[in-house]
Amino acid sequence: MKILSAVAWPYTNGPRHIGHVAGFGVPSDVFSRYMRMAGHDVLMVSGTDEHGTPILVLADQEGLPVQDVVDKYNAVIAQDLTDLGLSYDLFTRTTTRNHYAVVQEMFRQIRDNGYLIEQSTMTAISAKTGRTLPDRYIEGTCPICGFPEARGDQCDNCGNQLDPTDLINPVSKVDGLPPKFAQSQHFFLDLPALASALQAWLDEVDAAGTWRPGVINFAKNIAKDMHPRAMTRDIDWGIPIPVEGWEGKRFYVWFDAVIGYLSAAIEWARRLGEPEKWRDWWNNPALRSYYFQGKDNVTFHAQIWPAELLGYMGKGDKGGEPGRYGELQLPTEVVASGFLNLGSGQFSTSRGNVIYVQDVIARYGADAIRYFICAAGPETQDAPFTWEDFVQRNNAELVGAWGNLVNRTAAMIAKNFGEIPSATRLEPIDEELLAAIRQGFTTVGDLLERQRQKAAIAEVMRLVREANKYVTDTEPFRLKGDDQRDRLATVLHTLAQAVQDLNTMMAPFLPHSANQVAALLGHEGEFMPMPRLEQVRDLDDESRAYPIITGDYSATPRWESTPVRVGTPVAKPTPIFTKLDAKTVVAEENARLGR
Repeated sequence: MKILSAVAWPYTNGPRHIGHVAGFGVPSDVFSRYMRMAGHDVLMVSGTDEHGTPILVLADQEGLPVQDVVDKYNAVIAQDLTDLGLSYDLFTRTTTRNHYAVVQEMFRQIRDNGYLIEQSTMTAISAKTGRTLPDRYIEGTCPICGFPEARGDQCDNCGNQLDPTDLINPVSKVDGLPPKFAQSQHFFLDLPALASALQAWLDEVDAAGTWRPGVINFAKNIAKDMHPRAMTRDIDWGIPIPVEGWEGKRFYVWFDAVIGYLSAAIEWARRLGEPEKWRDWWNNPALRSYYFQGKDNVTFHAQIWPAELLGYMGKGDKGGEPGRYGELQLPTEVVASGFLNLGSGQFSTSRGNVIYVQDVIARYGADAIRYFICAAGPETQDAPFTWEDFVQRNNAELVGAWGNLVNRTAAMIAKNFGEIPSATRLEPIDEELLAAIRQGFTTVGDLLERQRQKAAIAEVMRLVREANKYVTDTEPFRLKGDDQRDRLATVLHTLAQAVQDLNTMMAPFLPHSANQVAALLGHEGEFMPMPRLEQVRDLDDESRAYPIITGDYSATPRWESTPVRVGTPVAKPTPIFTKLDAKTVVAEENARLGR
């Protein structure tokens, strides 16, 4: 089956912090790795989102040309996500000429089909700089529920869509001043003309029952009251609008960013030397597509992007026909997570309330933070991150349970046999453990396919505890006589099989350490293929170079029990995971946060 993992595009305004990757990064990678292991043909795409007024503001703050700013943070973010082990087939950027061309093609066909209409609107302008302000950079009181921190595009408290002019006492988040408003002509996406088609799609996915309740309920709520939304802006940084007389305007960043899922697939196919291969996914009615992001982006993935797709294909009230990209598939599921908060407060780069991905990886390793996100992250609701919880889970679960099982299994095999021994006769206790773990492939796999990663990793850890209990019950360290050697061999063979199978189940969550565990048991090369960072040239502009994340994941292991190879040498192990001193970590990290 063809699977599209469409991963939210991180904005090029700085390094990624762990709150970012808890929403879009780790969940999408765990799912994609599992689906490859389950035998599906996965295409995982994304890139950096590089347009819009906030980038211009950042360029002014840093005293750099705007292209230099996005180049700088594109490289930083690509490195962050590669080091975290996110297995993109292509992680690119929205400033490629390929992306420009795809966006402009989508625009032309949506417009030709009648779903982009010209209207005059009041545009918010910074009183200080004279620049257009993005809707999200205007804050005020919601006129519907009275929430004091509503944004110019929606209220996060009541979920209603807004325009900046709707807000009571609006101010610019850039300078704190009330914005000025001026009349301007723009292209609007005619959402009312697409409302019936959007509602039919939402009813279909609601009936399937696969979306998280909070996401489908939010999506259906915003679909009740749709009005045209502006898809262009008065700005000189962004993708040009291919219409005469519109040279001083650019596409709204959220019009072009979601099209990146399609343009990245097209770029991937072109780089592969098979320029039409993307159609195996996008034009395939059997495609299953999953869109990963934080809860604040549901509007754009459950309304704006499906509306663009429907408009492109001419499936709204005005009719029309598809453009040269043909029939494009709507999302199978919008997988939106809550926010990972820092203690009781939100992550905030501007306030210094932030923990960067690169810093955590450097100090504690990628799999330690991946594990925390999987086990305690904001899957369906906001979740707190504290250093105390991070250390406790690392020490008790990664080190004390899983790491302990791996290390003592390898140590006992190395000491007593030097290689994986054969089993002579399995007793009921041996068979029970192995059967429970084999059943785990079905149980854990089903949970992962349904986006229940917290329950999935909890089930793997339950099986790890069962394996540790098996060690306690069988006491292989007491089986020392020659008359007990066959039994010792059987117990250690059983443990080797248990560890190998559990490591396969752990692999989507902890790919780095999965490679280390597999190596302990004699696997050569990468057990779980890892992404690589490559410097490439723009396909349509040789003067431009940039990094991409890509990889060859064809050697991904299957999601199944694989018999251990008897006779495989096993050496005395070194610990896979590092135990942390809670007092030291908490003190040092709080000091870094200025606490």
